[in-house]
Amino acid sequence: MFKRIYFVFLLLIVFSSPVLSLDRWPTKPVRWIVPYAAGGFSDIRARKIGIDLAKSLGQPVVIENKPGAGGVVGTDVVAKAAPDGHTFGMGNLAPLAVNVSLMKKLPYDPSKDVLAVVLLEKSPLILTAGPGLKANSLQELITYAKANPGKVGFASSGIGGAHHLSGEMLRQRAGIEIVHIPYKGGAPAAADLMAGHVPIMFELGYAALPSIKAGKIRAFAVTSTSRLALLPDVPTMVEAGVPGFESYNWQGIILPAGTPRAIVERLNRELNTILAFPEQRDSITGNGGEVAGGTPEAFRDFIRSETAKWAQVVRVAKIQPE
Repeated sequence: MFKRIYFVFLLLIVFSSPVLSLDRWPTKPVRWIVPYAAGGFSDIRARKIGIDLAKSLGQPVVIENKPGAGGVVGTDVVAKAAPDGHTFGMGNLAPLAVNVSLMKKLPYDPSKDVLAVVLLEKSPLILTAGPGLKANSLQELITYAKANPGKVGFASSGIGGAHHLSGEMLRQRAGIEIVHIPYKGGAPAAADLMAGHVPIMFELGYAALPSIKAGKIRAFAVTSTSRLALLPDVPTMVEAGVPGFESYNWQGIILPAGTPRAIVERLNRELNTILAFPEQRDSITGNGGEVAGGTPEAFRDFIRSETAKWAQVVRVAKIQPE
């Protein structure tokens, strides 16, 4: 009789402990892996949100930068982490939706090895022109490029990024022959644009807006589906005459595959709440971005659609990694 009671007691402990651990999650500081260098687009957003997330979770949120291979190194760290909810990462355009088509082999499978938690923001790009370009609008640019194939170059921060892919999409959708000029980073590319060494560049709002407002470069169009509140007079690419053009640099939160659903849902709820804070929304929209949020399923489906869209652009352009 005593053995039977003892056995039942052990079963109760075994089957109840996972539930109890999930109720207490997180039980220690959590790691937020950013697959890019400190001071960049993803790092700034993680540190801003991480302050509020630490308060809501009741544990420190430690930002760890793991740059390399276009976001692959850091994303692989997340994919291979213990699925206990104490390591999550920033999930970005290139390592989740582009590199699967761009690179011959990835150390992880974005569709199997990570879980989508929530999309944080979508950041449209701005098609900008330097002082050396005589065209004054996107349509004038297209007309000139068609009359002078191969004579218009577009700068980017490197092969396979949102800047580059947006330029390739313009080439394909507008039917023009423009030349990709990759730089090692957005800063030197933007510097050459302002100096008139390259005529055009797709650039993120946080980087382009100060130069646009200062009159150093001109904004021809934005890559979102609607105009930016910060640039109400600048048309979308579709409005400017390029059908079906939509491009964003985006980021969200991912967890290792196998993480309990309860943790995924809790982290999703906390982040959706934080995204509703006025200071967080202003931080995103003030740089030309769009606040996202939503369910894990919505983010998962968004990644799938982005993967399919950019796979076609990569295939047609025959883009090869550096």
